[in-house]
Amino acid sequence: MPSQILDGKALASQTEAALSERVAALKAQSGQAPILATILVGDDPASATYVRMKQNACKRVGMESIAVEMPASTTTGQLLAKIHELNDNPDCHGILLQHPVPSQIDERACFDAIAAAKDVDGVTCLGFGRMAMGEHAWGSATPAGIMRLLEHYQVPLAGKHAVVVGRSPILGKPMAMMLLNANCTVTICHSRTNDLPAFIRQADIVVGAVGKPEFIKGAWIKDGAVVVDAGYHPGGVGDIELSTIKDRASAWTPVPGGVGPMTINTLILQTVTSAEQTLQR
Repeated sequence: MPSQILDGKALASQTEAALSERVAALKAQSGQAPILATILVGDDPASATYVRMKQNACKRVGMESIAVEMPASTTTGQLLAKIHELNDNPDCHGILLQHPVPSQIDERACFDAIAAAKDVDGVTCLGFGRMAMGEHAWGSATPAGIMRLLEHYQVPLAGKHAVVVGRSPILGKPMAMMLLNANCTVTICHSRTNDLPAFIRQADIVVGAVGKPEFIKGAWIKDGAVVVDAGYHPGGVGDIELSTIKDRASAWTPVPGGVGPMTINTLILQTVTSAEQTLQR
């Protein structure tokens, strides 16, 4: 059986069409479009590009956005004040604080200041805890997007051994919890795991979320595994050496065009849903 490409770009495009209809219906009913606030602190060009991509995604489905740009000299207090202002703004349905922020800012304190109802990027400790316990919360956008991708392509999860390589608070850790909630047996590894290849060889599902280009070698991955690469690095490579597994994996995400489009799409989806819950009351 040929390998299946888990095409995030195609699924995101399909979802945008449905989201456009939901936004139009919400506008007709309430007279208001869903609004996502994006906060960019500093002048990092990569961060500016990511924020612009998210704003463009809003426009494509008929949403609006509040673009907040703050200087690199911003203090934690100033950023917290802006977040609290957006929390109190009834016209704002979701808040995105672009990571990373300048080093003088307490990023965790600022993430956790975002109101749970508006945490559409899934970055707060409260949201993580609720998600891990199976309660309602907006999932961290990248792992939630991966789960949507696996569901769309009907990848079996229950009873499978998933190995997540990476432990970041907005990717590796929530990814592991989401897979556990989907009845996978989950092993969390990272760049300092002893004998990492031995763990990966056991995996039915491998998720590369370590943030290092082609850190996970294709030779470590067993035939028939599902391979999810959540990394993206210069040169168009991810965290996994994909070139050697395309004919051996049962399913795999391309880089680019796999996980990346699902991240932004999930952020937009969760903002639309948040707006529906607020405006349809």
